[in-house]
Order: sequence, then structure tokens, then C-alpha cells
Amino acid sequence: MRILIVEDSDSVSKMIEALVKGRGHEVQTAASGPRALELAITTEPDLVLLDLHLSGSYDGFEVCRRLRADARTEAVPIVIISALDDSESKQRALETGANAYYTKPFSPMALLKEIEGFQSRIG
Repeated sequence: MRILIVEDSDSVSKMIEALVKGRGHEVQTAASGPRALELAITTEPDLVLLDLHLSGSYDGFEVCRRLRADARTEAVPIVIISALDDSESKQRALETGANAYYTKPFSPMALLKEIEGFQSRIG
């Protein structure tokens, strides 16, 4: 699977990257919303792991909204990984088009299980 990790914390990004690469997935990373959108269009990921707190002009909610609004990325599964633990953020993320929501710190095994679930649906 091709996975796009959108995370502005370098240490968190590297940890998630090591986790999913260890399972044989191809990984691209982006630290900003605009870069994430650019990579999503050009690399056509099978899954996006998206933080909500991003520096720059687009936060994760906006990235999610824009991915859903574009015919090229509207069906790509989006998993939110965020420090925001309130029900309002979770609800907003799901309404914006996220498929799943994980709160930091998250269980690496639970995330891998989620990824495998999407992988089995993709084929």
C-alpha cells in the first residue's frame, strides 16, 4: 500500500513511518497541508494518515475537506491521528470525511490493524 503521512512533528512522523514501513508499505510524508494535497494528487496514495494540527495555511480539517472535494482523492481512506481528544474535534473530522480517528498517544498495534483493514478492502 502507498501511505501518505501528514504530520508536522518530525519525531511523530518518523515513528509512524518506521511503523508502517516495517509492514512493507510505501511511505510519503508531508509536514504541511499544501504539501499533503500536492503529494496526494501526484502520488495517488491508498491511505492518508493525517494530523489535525498542521503549521501553515491548512490544518488537517481543511486538508481532509479538500481531499474529499477532489475527484482524484475523494475515495482515499483518511485516518486522523491527533492530540485533540474532544468529541467536537472527532465529530468535525468525521463530518469532514475522515474514516477513523486515533488520539495521540495511540496504540501502534491498533493503527496497524486499522491499516490492514483498509488494505483488505482495497485488495
